[in-house]
Amino acid sequence: MKKILTMAMILTMIFLTACSMESPLVNNSSGKNENIKLGLSVSTLDNPFFVSLRDAIVEQAKSKGMEVIEVNAQNDASKEISGIEDLIQQGVDVLLINPTDSAAVSSAVQSANSAGIPVITIDRSADEGEVETLITSDNVAGGEMAANFILEKAGEQAKVVELQGVPGASATRERGEGFHNIADIKLDIVASQPADFDRTKGLTVMENTLQGTSGVQAVFAHNDEMALGAIEAAKAAGLDIVIVGFDGTEDALKSVELGQLTATVAQQPALMGQEAVSAAEKVLNDETLKEVIKVPLELKTKE
Repeated sequence: MKKILTMAMILTMIFLTACSMESPLVNNSSGKNENIKLGLSVSTLDNPFFVSLRDAIVEQAKSKGMEVIEVNAQNDASKEISGIEDLIQQGVDVLLINPTDSAAVSSAVQSANSAGIPVITIDRSADEGEVETLITSDNVAGGEMAANFILEKAGEQAKVVELQGVPGASATRERGEGFHNIADIKLDIVASQPADFDRTKGLTVMENTLQGTSGVQAVFAHNDEMALGAIEAAKAAGLDIVIVGFDGTEDALKSVELGQLTATVAQQPALMGQEAVSAAEKVLNDETLKEVIKVPLELKTKE
């Protein structure tokens, strides 16, 4: 009898040990992941696009029982790095990073690598360090889409102003690359300056450009915020020109419907956020991810 009891106790201990080693994601009958903490670094919450992205991540994570600890870089690379370092110190399970600057964020990504914390980047990449996947739109294709639309509306060799995003951000490089693939051949780029993805700066840069440049027929802004600023500058100058933004924010879509913003290359921030949480779950389950997960784009116009 003692032998039977002893064997039963040994089998129970083996069973409990095996259960304690199971992944909190794979074997959770409640479908919850209460012990999972996602660290989220957002480039800025002054831009509605990134607010939508953040909200989608928080909502999706909550539906899966995950906790999200977030930091806002406020478009400042040094704040971004210190915020990510703080998330690392808090022992998050996965880092979701929407970089302010693709080069500057590299050191923080490498710190996470050293700490054994998987990193997923969203919308913009990191130049260095190991990243599980990049969740983004096809920014190059989006830039080409904008250039082709301007070509259709304003004609060959139309005089175009390009408002660039934050220098160093991968989205700035890629959207610019796609735009120039077409524009360098078929359009006349009369000015190309950064306005840092900011509406006020977009207004100021556009005002200054219009004062020194005549005959402007179109604008391509690397995001909707700058495009909306450019609209105000064009209005003040009494100009009716083609203006194309990028993102598909709520404000931009309203402006398109009012016939102010000519078009926007619409991303899907909510879907990007959902994909980010799904990717984090897969990483914790040791599943292999694609190097880049691309979310579809759509050109939004009034017609």
